[in-house]
Amino acid sequence: MSLLSKLRLITVDVTGTLLAYKGQLGDYYCMAAKAAGKPCPDYQRMHEGFKLAYTEMAKQYPCFGFAAKMPNIDWWRMCVKDSFVKAGYEYDEETFEKIFKRIYSSFGSSAPYSVFPDAQPFMRWLRGKGLTVGIVSNAEYRYKDVILPALGLYQFFTTFNQGSEWDFGVFSGIAGVEKPDPRIYRIALEMAGNVAPEEALHIGDSMRKDYTPARSIGMHALLLDRFKTADAESWRKSGATVLPDLVAAQEWLSKNLKDEPVAAEQHV
Repeated sequence: MSLLSKLRLITVDVTGTLLAYKGQLGDYYCMAAKAAGKPCPDYQRMHEGFKLAYTEMAKQYPCFGFAAKMPNIDWWRMCVKDSFVKAGYEYDEETFEKIFKRIYSSFGSSAPYSVFPDAQPFMRWLRGKGLTVGIVSNAEYRYKDVILPALGLYQFFTTFNQGSEWDFGVFSGIAGVEKPDPRIYRIALEMAGNVAPEEALHIGDSMRKDYTPARSIGMHALLLDRFKTADAESWRKSGATVLPDLVAAQEWLSKNLKDEPVAAEQHV
């Protein structure tokens, strides 16, 4: 018996699983600075500055400021401003606001992203098999409302059910909980109609955020290694199923498989 025949729900991560960033972060920050009449920031400094600023913001105001009831745009305004400061660039308020609005608009559109060619066919194949398809992502509301639809990945609605790829989404900025907290996966099970963990599979690209927490509550899980990461070998040695893409995942799901051992539940 294939694993597919035992499942009612499959959840998927977004970035690195369904879509990828186009170009570099510096491309968009450079375009925004030039549009405001300023020189292009150094790409490497900008990249490092953003990583530091984002990490600090996520720690101080997790889930894009959900608990603090911070508007999404304000969370990103603080993050972007600190990114520039940490990279060594400071602008007057008027100039910064011009730069920020362009950056915020760009990353709230489909422009910086590309969908992997196997994403839409895979999700439609799952739904064609009668499975519920959910998205579990550390992302804010614009992924759900704007970015995924703009990229051609549509949510199922009773009034629009032709050519849709996913049934529901658990986005950290909306749910107020983020990976690797296993609660985000419990929310997904509940939203799917209280599906049992052993009837669900999660697909992602991070051992820490995707595989381990999903397995800890009894779900099946697999990892994608689209970019041949150096960590993939250690993932395999730890017992994880690691596949190159969603084409391979479809083949894997259709084969007869042995049951995976269920990991001990984590309390986060």
